Amino acid sequence: MGQDQDWYSAETATFGDRLAGAREAAGLDQKGLAEKLGVKPAVIQAWEEDLKEPRANRLQMVSGIVGVSMSWLLTGEGDGPEAPDDDGPMSNDLVDLLAEMRALRGQIAQSGEKLGRLEKRLRTALKD
Repeated sequence: MGQDQDWYSAETATFGDRLAGAREAAGLDQKGLAEKLGVKPAVIQAWEEDLKEPRANRLQMVSGIVGVSMSWLLTGEGDGPEAPDDDGPMSNDLVDLLAEMRALRGQIAQSGEKLGRLEKRLRTALKD
C-alpha cells in the first residue's frame, strides 16, 4: 500500500476520512468492521464522522484489520491505502473549504461536550 500526501494528509483529511478510506480499501463496510472489532456499527459511524475517537487499544486493532499504520490513521503519514482516482490536485479553494469544515466539525464536537457538561450540572443542581 502506498500513500498520497495530498489526499489523506492532515491538512485535507480527518481521522474519520482516513478510517473510511482504509476501511473501504480493505473491502469492509461499517457493519463488517464493527463485527471484527466487537462494537456496534454506530461506533464506527461516529469515528468516521469525527464525533468520537477510538481508544488506543481499539486504534491498534483497527489499523491491523484495515492494514494501515496507526500513524497513518492519525496523521496521514506512514503506510496507508492509495488515494482514490482523482482528476488532479485539489484547488486551494477546496483545500480551504475542507479545512473550514474540519474546524467547524471540531467546534460542533466541543459545543456538544460543553452542552453535556452543562446538562450534568443542571441535573446536579436540580437534585440539590
